[in-house]
Amino acid sequence: MQRWYRTFPRGLPGIGLLVLRIAIGAKLLIEASAFMLDPQALKLGVWLLVSLALGIGASFVLGFLTQLVAGVSALAGVAVYFWHPAWASAFLSLLHFDTVGVALAITLLGPGAISLDAYFFGRRKIVIPRVPRF
Repeated sequence: MQRWYRTFPRGLPGIGLLVLRIAIGAKLLIEASAFMLDPQALKLGVWLLVSLALGIGASFVLGFLTQLVAGVSALAGVAVYFWHPAWASAFLSLLHFDTVGVALAITLLGPGAISLDAYFFGRRKIVIPRVPRF
């Protein structure tokens, strides 16, 4: 996992990444939950995309496996545009190119220091106790 997470920016860059993650995650959560409330429009493939968007949105907000789910989100958005143009019109606000662009930026930048990824996979300070010599 260390290859995925080389740095965890702190300070203002970390706060900027947090704001970016919360903005995209909240957008995905709100709009996917709005699609879930309309059971008439949910077919199997659309239901799978909505549940994927809910999971990705929650992962963005928490900052858990951020680069992996951001890459999956960007690929899913582009795939819907190319393989199911009818779904793209239904999900126009959910899979818009600005959402895909932000997901791609998060994929390249990482989660930041204020995330579960930084807590679980961040740098650790190793303290080696001194051994008393006789």
